[in-house]
Amino acid sequence: MVEHIGEVTIRPATTRDAADIAGVHVRSWQEGYAGIVPDDHLRALDPASRVEDWTRRLTPGPDNRVRTYVAEAGGRVLGFASYGPSRDEDARRGEREIYAIYLDPGTWGHGVARDLIRTVLAQVGEQTPVSLWVPADNDRARHFYRRHGFSPDGVERLETVGGADLLEVRYRRG
Repeated sequence: MVEHIGEVTIRPATTRDAADIAGVHVRSWQEGYAGIVPDDHLRALDPASRVEDWTRRLTPGPDNRVRTYVAEAGGRVLGFASYGPSRDEDARRGEREIYAIYLDPGTWGHGVARDLIRTVLAQVGEQTPVSLWVPADNDRARHFYRRHGFSPDGVERLETVGGADLLEVRYRRG
């Protein structure tokens, strides 16, 4: 648990952040999805196995249109957000999708996620439509997105996670 965060900086992620992002990603899933995703799946998550994938995602290149930002304080990565072109079949031209916003659980409630989403929304522009997917049972996340101008658009999907079907709800803004 983080007692005092200090001044938070939001900056573009680099490949040097891959291990820290992988760790935050796993810890956030294990805490945030407890009771939503099967426990055995959450226990099996391993940050080390995700470093290579995050390194690839963060490597600049002409085909990499995903942008990732990290929130850090005192040299420690507290969270991250990734976005890029919408992957939905019915996406409108130019629509963006927030793929992920995850924080180290000890930083929840300190405004770090707010700073990350504000940065992403500023980068995509006020007029750009943005969508994201959130587990239907994740009340905390759904409330957070509603506070930032997103609302469910009526589209749902089932994703298989850890051998169980997880209902996700699409939220839109703009």
